[in-house]
Amino acid sequence: MAKTPTDKDTDERRSPTRIANPELRYEAARALVWAAVVGLIVLAIYVSSALLVLFGAMVFAAMLDGGARLLDRVLPIGRRWRVGIVLLLAIAFLYWLVTFAGQQISQEAALFPEVLMRQGQLLLEWLRSRGFAVDQAQLQDMTGAIMSGVETVTMMIGGAFGVVTTVVLILIIGIYVAMEPKLYERGVAWMLPRAKRDEFHVTADRMAYTMRRLMAGRLIGMFVEGVFTYILLAWYGVPMAALLAILTGLLAFVPNIGAFVSGVLMVLVGFSGGVEMGLYTIFVYIFVQSFDGYIVIPYIARKTVDLAPALVLGMQLIMGLLFGILGLFLADPLLAMIKVLLERRSETVAAHEGDPALPANVHTGH
Repeated sequence: MAKTPTDKDTDERRSPTRIANPELRYEAARALVWAAVVGLIVLAIYVSSALLVLFGAMVFAAMLDGGARLLDRVLPIGRRWRVGIVLLLAIAFLYWLVTFAGQQISQEAALFPEVLMRQGQLLLEWLRSRGFAVDQAQLQDMTGAIMSGVETVTMMIGGAFGVVTTVVLILIIGIYVAMEPKLYERGVAWMLPRAKRDEFHVTADRMAYTMRRLMAGRLIGMFVEGVFTYILLAWYGVPMAALLAILTGLLAFVPNIGAFVSGVLMVLVGFSGGVEMGLYTIFVYIFVQSFDGYIVIPYIARKTVDLAPALVLGMQLIMGLLFGILGLFLADPLLAMIKVLLERRSETVAAHEGDPALPANVHTGH
């Protein structure tokens, strides 16, 4: 004999898992939500290194996507072919760097630590002559502790697989995403509620656009700083001009901190050739950084997200402390994506409230 609705309701009320009091049911639901939030936070912390690798792959994919879009203006061929051409050009550049410049750079790199140590010793002696109580043993211990800490946090990047595997994963995942970005975007959107999918696509387009512009600015800045540094240093006869130019170009990917480190290395090598050469390297550093900071970066920033230098530096310090070198390199792009997400959220709220000051492009990805 089938149970009537009254019998079913009676069974549910008698169930030991049912909370009869409405207020207790409400508090239990709240507790469940908070437990889920805390669980997600703990899970995100546990897999934070893997999430950072995925974000690094997205950054690399944005670079490939930007190059493919540029080629599309002159080569109306399939996307995969354009991404393949960009990869071949990058591989060709690395091959040239290793084949033609590798011997000279390797010789300079072998002498580089010796020059830095000698100049560091001279700097310590100069400080002592000016009355500064600098103990070389304490300085070496401090330097060793710092390097040990850097190595520790750097090992966290790759976990059990190692840094090399991490880089390979970033490259492989980035290539797959760059080949078919819409495929993965649709896959993520499918997991969201139907009412949120349109908003997700607009936000994803805005983020992708900003990331392409940001990475274009970084690559242009790296190229400009590297080329100008090499030309000016080689013209004056500064030793290790090629190595210093490459280091300056690579470190230009990391705003603020990268420029400071490359400047210190450049000046130390410059003073190894005398006071005049040292002063000239200071001039080169100021000129290159000023040209990049006042011409290249502002031009790119007008077409992408403009980040406050202090905010970028703070993000770099936090990410570098948590994830080492990889976190330091990805701090700037991650901060840009967070800003785009917050701006888009603010625009959406303003649109729902009927704000008349809402920008005209609120519903577009650009």
